[in-house]
Amino acid sequence: MLFRFSLYGFLKNQRYFEPFLILFFLDQGLSYTQIGLLVAVRELSANLLEIPSGAVADLYGRRRAMISSFAAYIASFLTFATGHSLLHFTVAMFLYAFGDAFRTGTHKAMIFTWLRAEGRLGEKTRIYGFTRSWSKLGSALSIIIATVIMVSSGEYRWIFYLSVVPYLLGIINFLFYPDWLDGERRGPLSPAAVLRHLGRAFSRIFRTAHLRRLVAETMTFEGTFKAAKDYLQPITRQAALAAPLLLTLNEETRGPVLIGVVYLALYLISSLASRQSHLLVRWLGDEERGVRAVWWGTLLMYAALVPVLWRGWLAPAIVIFIALHLLQNLFRPMHISRFETHADADQGATILSVESQAKSLAAMVLAPLLGWLVDGASGGFWPVGAIGAGLALAMIVSRGRATVAAE
Repeated sequence: MLFRFSLYGFLKNQRYFEPFLILFFLDQGLSYTQIGLLVAVRELSANLLEIPSGAVADLYGRRRAMISSFAAYIASFLTFATGHSLLHFTVAMFLYAFGDAFRTGTHKAMIFTWLRAEGRLGEKTRIYGFTRSWSKLGSALSIIIATVIMVSSGEYRWIFYLSVVPYLLGIINFLFYPDWLDGERRGPLSPAAVLRHLGRAFSRIFRTAHLRRLVAETMTFEGTFKAAKDYLQPITRQAALAAPLLLTLNEETRGPVLIGVVYLALYLISSLASRQSHLLVRWLGDEERGVRAVWWGTLLMYAALVPVLWRGWLAPAIVIFIALHLLQNLFRPMHISRFETHADADQGATILSVESQAKSLAAMVLAPLLGWLVDGASGGFWPVGAIGAGLALAMIVSRGRATVAAE
């Protein structure tokens, strides 16, 4: 099953448009504020859909939820490819959110179900990090393919059309998952049963102090990262226009080429970080100490972004964004393992969907705020670093207070 789990991540990350999505929107005449609002629509929709999605997956079949997710992604890609207005892109974002909502916690719950059945739950950080590393290798391949498409055609819409193919292959992959990974299905779909299951899961979270803390960390770390990470695209395009090594290329080609190089390095480093996250846990002693170290690194990186972006130093800014991706890929396997420790097995997909919902809620608020601040900032993109550093500092301080209180 490790092969199929890894294949899922590899195919799922064949999103050839992802490193160019912000540039696509800018090419369509959208402002950063409008782009931020589109991201907010995606995150709000994902938030609303996350409420029932984990419970539906737990109660009525996780494979079914995954297949529905990939079908929604395909519809989203086709809408992006054929759309020309803010309304079209809003619909595409909603479909994308549907795909996200029915996928995020569900597949992780399937991995943990398999680990529990195999008696390998003690390896959860290592195994999840391993499968996640294959997702990042998929991203590395996707950026090579996307760069070739953009350099050869110069047309953004092709990268949406071609993203459909690996998602069709992903649906085929799910058909070969064993039936028992669906979990214990409990009869025909019933809103009352979904609500009862949700109620038990939310009660578990609110009654467990550690789970409440983990949800807050998701909102702060993952929500900020999700809202901020795509500013790497316009920063890299600006750097490409001034890069001496790229002056032999025409202006339309420089951006895709440098974006391809930067994102290839980013995804390869991210893959290595995910795969080695368990070594940080082993070195520091447990997931809690590992996460604490990552929080401090994140604070330093966001704080460094403020003067770097204020001064317009694009190359150092690109390096810092790559470092933030590395830290996020160290954080994610450790963080998800912490959730599994405190969640009941029959509520796995639901609780992990709540975790994803928390991330979407934070990104929904932060994305339009960052877009508005960047549109109005005299120093360019520096508000991205300021917001990130402020939230990271707040979380580190609150972690320290929680530790003192526990002692």
